[in-house]
Amino acid sequence: MDYELALGFNSPSEFAERRREMRKYVNLKLAAYGLPIAEGAGGADLIEFGSGLLQSFHEKTRQLGNTQRSPIDQRIETFLNTHFSDLNLEKPLRLPNATFVLDRHGLARELSLPANGDVFETEYIQSFRVRNGVLHNPAADRRTTAGTFHVVEGGLPIPGDKRAVPRVAFERMFRAVFERVPESFLQLPFTSDNEEPGHNWVSLFMRPLVRPAVPGFSPEKNYEVRFFVPGGFVANLDFVESIFGNAGDPLIPSNNAALDVEHWSGHTGCVILAPHLLHLTKKELGLPHISEATPRQQRDRMCWEKEDEIYNDGSAFKVTCRTDEGVIVTMIADNYFGYCKKEVKTQISYSANLMGNAEEEHAGGALVFPSWNVGEEFQFNSRRYNGQTFDDVVKEYGEYFDLQPEGYGIDRKFPNLFYIPEDARADLREQAISWTKDGEKQSIPLLPEKVYMAPSGYRLRMEKHPSAPSWRLIGTGGEGVFCHKPCTVSGGGKSEISKSLVDYMQYGSIFVADFEKDMEKVNEIFTKKYQDRWKPELATQQNYEEYPSRSVLSPRRSLGSVIKLLTPSEDYTDEYNAWLKEIPNHVYALVYAIKRFHNPDWKVNEWRKYFAVDFVNGSMGHELKMFNRRLVGTYLRVGFTQGNLWRLFKVRQDFAAAFKVQTEDDITASTVVPGRLLDGIPDYFDAYAHKFAQNCEYRLFQRPDDAIHRGFDKQAEFDLSRRDVNFISNFEPMNRSEVNEMKMKVVDFDAYTAPVKRLLNSVEKGEGEFVVCSDNPRRVGGVPTKNPRYLQDRPDMVNPMHRYVGEMGTRLFRRIPAGQFVPMPVSAVLSGRRNNPPEPDKGIRGLAVYGPIHYQELPELFMDYICSLTGKSPSTTGAGSEGALTKGPFNALRPTADLNTALISMILTGTPGFSTAAGHIGTNNRFDHDISLLVPEIWCRLSVEERDPKKLLESRLIEPVPDLKDSDGTEVPSRRLGFRITRRFMRKYLGRVFDNPETVFDESMLQPETQDREAFIDGVKYIMEAYQRVAKGYFEDSSIEEACPPLRALLTIMAEGSYEGKDERDPEIRKMFDRDTVLASDWYKERLKTQQQREIALWTKHVNSLKTYLASETDLDTSFLDELRERLKYSEEQLKRVAAPSYLDDLVGTTGATPIHSEK
Repeated sequence: MDYELALGFNSPSEFAERRREMRKYVNLKLAAYGLPIAEGAGGADLIEFGSGLLQSFHEKTRQLGNTQRSPIDQRIETFLNTHFSDLNLEKPLRLPNATFVLDRHGLARELSLPANGDVFETEYIQSFRVRNGVLHNPAADRRTTAGTFHVVEGGLPIPGDKRAVPRVAFERMFRAVFERVPESFLQLPFTSDNEEPGHNWVSLFMRPLVRPAVPGFSPEKNYEVRFFVPGGFVANLDFVESIFGNAGDPLIPSNNAALDVEHWSGHTGCVILAPHLLHLTKKELGLPHISEATPRQQRDRMCWEKEDEIYNDGSAFKVTCRTDEGVIVTMIADNYFGYCKKEVKTQISYSANLMGNAEEEHAGGALVFPSWNVGEEFQFNSRRYNGQTFDDVVKEYGEYFDLQPEGYGIDRKFPNLFYIPEDARADLREQAISWTKDGEKQSIPLLPEKVYMAPSGYRLRMEKHPSAPSWRLIGTGGEGVFCHKPCTVSGGGKSEISKSLVDYMQYGSIFVADFEKDMEKVNEIFTKKYQDRWKPELATQQNYEEYPSRSVLSPRRSLGSVIKLLTPSEDYTDEYNAWLKEIPNHVYALVYAIKRFHNPDWKVNEWRKYFAVDFVNGSMGHELKMFNRRLVGTYLRVGFTQGNLWRLFKVRQDFAAAFKVQTEDDITASTVVPGRLLDGIPDYFDAYAHKFAQNCEYRLFQRPDDAIHRGFDKQAEFDLSRRDVNFISNFEPMNRSEVNEMKMKVVDFDAYTAPVKRLLNSVEKGEGEFVVCSDNPRRVGGVPTKNPRYLQDRPDMVNPMHRYVGEMGTRLFRRIPAGQFVPMPVSAVLSGRRNNPPEPDKGIRGLAVYGPIHYQELPELFMDYICSLTGKSPSTTGAGSEGALTKGPFNALRPTADLNTALISMILTGTPGFSTAAGHIGTNNRFDHDISLLVPEIWCRLSVEERDPKKLLESRLIEPVPDLKDSDGTEVPSRRLGFRITRRFMRKYLGRVFDNPETVFDESMLQPETQDREAFIDGVKYIMEAYQRVAKGYFEDSSIEEACPPLRALLTIMAEGSYEGKDERDPEIRKMFDRDTVLASDWYKERLKTQQQREIALWTKHVNSLKTYLASETDLDTSFLDELRERLKYSEEQLKRVAAPSYLDDLVGTTGATPIHSEK
């Protein structure tokens, strides 16, 4: 993909020149289509000079008329006219012909505003050119999904939660879209200031991802989609092409998906924006009078009592027509941006289900690599971890870097990455990295913005402390954890899993109450003998005769070991625990800080010489200093007090925020690959099958909730302060005088980060008339909207070096050969829940029954996934079930298709399912997204074995949630909440982040029922009632018939309490979720046969498309002709491969495909 043509990714410094050229190109295209150009936008001389050529082009286009159809438009029209042929159509259904085709990214943005102005307004949208990009405020700042999604009868079965639309109504709507569009809707904003503005339809072609590439197993798969909008709504196309990419002009043969046999999924989509459909009456659409309507039509309001009744009561809707042929056509009667994005999501899901061994998931995710503050000196000892030397790296990976005479390498792709010897030493004081080569000392400068990687993949960088004048060395491990956050409900922390913790940390001095007394207590801790701390039954297990207890300051005792030593435990005697509790909290911080900076070369008690406090006003101060330098502690917020004060906890002195590479944020494409077919997976990640997941979006539609607090959301402030390039929605435009007025309030203005200040200062200097400020959301009804949005460039696109460094570190750590794929499958499942306390006055029931972290075995976890119950959050207009896998509103198929695949995926991969809480824990404790941010930091510091649920349970680090009794003695099945973390978990694993891990969560947070038993019981009941209500829907619309046996059993238990007389606790039910049981089942084998049949059909389609094209097209370019012949040969080979009986064996371990049948 050409990232500039498809997505507009280029250097900001090139923006002005690129925009000048883009405006000329817009005018050139307008002239070619016979439309008025914008005077003063450039290109007029070229247009005048080439007027004869343009007139010829325009006349040829006019004469070709309806015969000039792009291949994708032909496929869409053929589908529609075949599907509706039984309606005896008077004339064929046609897409508009002479549309303004957006053949590169950026055209839509220029078209969306006047060429010679900064404002465009209609009743549907207000658009502004602002200093930091473009601002588009649609009429509605957010939308509900209730009653919005309608599906045409015929073809595939209609989900019970969608409204079924008679076919004649869709056919009439389709004609009305193009035949009855108001002229004002077609006005192109670019020429809106002309005396005679241009009017036209605008179209876009895209190829969104459906299944990620897994080299050696399967190439990337995409589907094709066309968007059509009236010219006045072209901002919607700027929005979607900025997310999914522009695939060029669909008329050009090289862009024909049918010829791209390696990557096309075989599926076609079409989306038409048509707000004018809101004015059509039910009667003119051919809907029946209520007296003649079926029960389903009456339920779905597809009938009328009065002749002037408006379809869907004039409210926003979308209507979709789709069959198992692989074409899906949707009309959207609204211009809310989110609907356009979610429709692409819907169509990706449709394509994934028809193709097989693919999922579209609502997920967040990140590759998370543990990092540490290693101080000012660091000695590499790389061979200890994977036995690899620098000579080995030169031999195996020399193609990646240029070897330097001193004995180090400089990466050829990213010169800021250095490869260093296994025994190198980094010293900040000398600002150098040194090693010995051939008996001589060699060194290179230690510089900011550089990464120094050892043969083990461990890497080092220098970093300035965010709140101190000092610098420090940050080390990062070579192996990370792919944290996958699927089925995450609204407000559940989907985006937070990939956010860096750096922006959420607070900094302060290390407090000393009374220096002399505190140092005496510290010394007591340092000199104490600890071998007597164990309870008698555990004391006998210690071997102190052979291995004496280590002192606190011993170099053989790590900081983590000291934290564990000084954290109360049920393994310790009561006397010892009592002694620990007598230690003041601030003394713990002193102990850990001194331990962190202690030099092994110091003599006994010499440490006291180097730590001190200043004298302030004649008395000893309260800030700990070392070598006369103030030591700074780092604090992390984990929740709020009941008075809404922050709960801050000091992190370890050697803690550094994990190195994260974002992998997902909303629309994810994933696939499952059998482990036997993969190389490069280490033994500790060994699994029967692995899931690979990839973001389908190149820009992320972010809602910066915290940006309303100036200076808090640093990433949002940085993003929104970029000049010229942002797509922004639901903010207030500020003019120059408003900016000047704001700047007069110096204290408030100073709270912004530096990028925002620079942006606002640029407006004061006259650079632009309007600007958007990150803390100034749009007012709706006089109240700030809760849905401010902007498109954030995907972090790995902005800084591709991060992904590269992460992958290279893993390559070296695992010793994967050069050029071979580095597999990074999902290794942790961490779903997000949104919890809220009850609000009886608003009729909102409580859903705060979960602790900070839960583990659920598959039957219980999947009950949650089926229901996807969410609490109240800023992004929702209500609360309740979001449908199966949180995709209910955005699914064109019955949800059993998604559920079948997701369940089989989890069974095959065997990745344990954990969940984290957002919002509240219990009725009293508010946490917002603090736990969502924290958990990846913990998980990346755990080994595979340490996060194994069996080990966690054996070690009593998690405990089952018990059933409770209601006041009337009724059993409340809170067991379905699974297992929750205990104090032992906190002590053992939170100690890898915090100084005082046992204080982070108290008992009422670990066991929320202790806060308000009645509210807890009602919350569990609410969940069970939702389970029942949701599950019954599968019986009512007959989709239960499509559920695979384990899913059918779960749905029946949820709806009726038991399945064949057994509930989810029965061993026979649980065996249904066993991998060996699934692999041996007939229904799984049927999925594999279905997968094979679909692949045979797809490759047959590819072969026929190429043969037809080669036979019908003449005078093709020789090189293109040769390439097409090669593709035909490849397609015939693939058809032969997938048609062989042995191919079924190759598919074992994949999810296969759900058999999908048309309506009866």
